[in-house]
Amino acid sequence: MRSAQQILADAKVIAVVGASRDPYKPSHTVPLQMLRHGWRIIPVNPFVAEVFGVPTVPTLADLTEPVDLVNIFRPARDAVDVVRQAAVIKAPAVWLQSGIASAEARRIAEEAGMEYVEDRCLAVERALGQLTRIP
Repeated sequence: MRSAQQILADAKVIAVVGASRDPYKPSHTVPLQMLRHGWRIIPVNPFVAEVFGVPTVPTLADLTEPVDLVNIFRPARDAVDVVRQAAVIKAPAVWLQSGIASAEARRIAEEAGMEYVEDRCLAVERALGQLTRIP
């Protein structure tokens, strides 16, 4: 089982469920920081056409390519279904942002063989590990 920082270091493409166009929300600033540090971000949001200039997809099922990590910015009650969707697309790992935790989501991820991180921030882990994908 990889550590949270190793999961992030190994990831190249991150699907961000709940990515927001609101520049004051963490669901905008966190994926934007990851984008600026070299990760490919695919925003998943059924209500907008793009986030930070990147076209969105409405659901994980609408992805046209594999992702290395599904980052979830949705309440814990919604995270359970998102983790189920991540299992269907065979995502290798799911990551619930700070403040989001779910025993049921963890169980679903583990049963599907996905690595699971909860209640941690991608941007904080990136900074702590001094991680970047920019050569």
